[in-house]
Amino acid sequence: MGPMTDTATDVITELKDWLNDNWDPDLTVAQWWERLGLAGWSAPGLPKNAYGRELSRAEAVQVQQTIAEFGALGAPGGLGLLLAAPTIATHGTQEQIDLYVKDIVTGQKAWCQLFSEPGAGSDLAGLTTKGVKDGDEWTFNGQKVWTSGGQIADLGMLLARTNVDVPKHQGISYFALDMHQPGVDVRPLREITGHAMFNEVFMSDARAHDDTLIGGLNNGWAVANTTLAFERSGLGAGGGSAAGGSASPGTVAKQLDRKCGEFVSPPAAGGGRRRGGGGGIAGMMGGGAGLIIELAKGNGKIKDPTVRQDLMKLHTLGEIAKYNGLRSKALRQAGQPDIPGGANIAKLQMSLMLRLTRDTGMRIIGPLGTLHAYTPEQQAALNEATKNPFIAGVTGMALYSPGPSIYGGTDEVQHNIIGERVLGLPKEPNNDKTAAFKDLPKNG
Repeated sequence: MGPMTDTATDVITELKDWLNDNWDPDLTVAQWWERLGLAGWSAPGLPKNAYGRELSRAEAVQVQQTIAEFGALGAPGGLGLLLAAPTIATHGTQEQIDLYVKDIVTGQKAWCQLFSEPGAGSDLAGLTTKGVKDGDEWTFNGQKVWTSGGQIADLGMLLARTNVDVPKHQGISYFALDMHQPGVDVRPLREITGHAMFNEVFMSDARAHDDTLIGGLNNGWAVANTTLAFERSGLGAGGGSAAGGSASPGTVAKQLDRKCGEFVSPPAAGGGRRRGGGGGIAGMMGGGAGLIIELAKGNGKIKDPTVRQDLMKLHTLGEIAKYNGLRSKALRQAGQPDIPGGANIAKLQMSLMLRLTRDTGMRIIGPLGTLHAYTPEQQAALNEATKNPFIAGVTGMALYSPGPSIYGGTDEVQHNIIGERVLGLPKEPNNDKTAAFKDLPKNG
């Protein structure tokens, strides 16, 4: 985990003592996550009034790693913990924090992000999903796309157009939308990986009470930017694990009543390990350059000087990401502003690292890169034929690699933000800030 400050050491010591007293693989997932969440260990970076411990990002990552190394089930994963909880902790009322964040850190509810639309992707503020006030409720009509985890979500972070008579950034509001209602239709989008991480979501007179409004009426753009900042930090290089648990939160996945022991390996000396990992995409991402290096050693490609050069570049990018994380932590501890554009740089760096992992990995495995497993049965057959369980991880990464350059704000958007907001370069001329949204030309 690297060197720790005295404060961080005290936190990890406290956590280990707590785990010794509380971890029990015979607990249900719901029982364990309630203990973990209410003790502040699910999301230790959150404020104390939002079920956190106000730890730095680096310390929160160390907490996740310690829980994993101990052999306990990690915190509930997904966009609830990564995005919704910190956003609501920042902009929500205490009542909303107690209602929504508590259910997130204890895994009771899963969330998705209802931001992008067919005509509002890179230009997110051009969204047209309409929210209309109806007494003490709102009705919503429109379409969202690229909704990660929409098929298992209990609630959605919804951006809707609530005023068309003001400039486009000023007429957006942010709601917590119940996904279990007749007016919400979730349809999966299958990708070239064979998986369906993303969905289309159609809203036809979907409804939400006025108290689900987060951050105030028509203030949704500011709230959304908070969510996007957490997203870029979490998805960026050096961001650590977003949550670490191998069980899925929420009511749809139906894993809350299962025993924790089903999701972790039997404990060995010094603790157990979570099940899974290894040869898949997550294993490749989590392992940085290490797994690719071992793969090159295994088939002799480590002797190729161009392969060695790219492996060194991949390792270097990983180290730079780690040191940027340490810089960010030091600045916050000194009470200074974070690295300007740091989250955007981390997002760009992760995109670059994944493309380099793809290209280098495919060069290492050579013709075997033409083979891919889309199902567990196919992977078993591929492993048997190649005698190498990492082939599916490399090809899966190759197919997956274009995604991070698009989701969470495209690489082009990240470059624009750095250019305009950090370097002070001029924006392209437009009247988006002054014209009413209804008078602007519409996208797509």
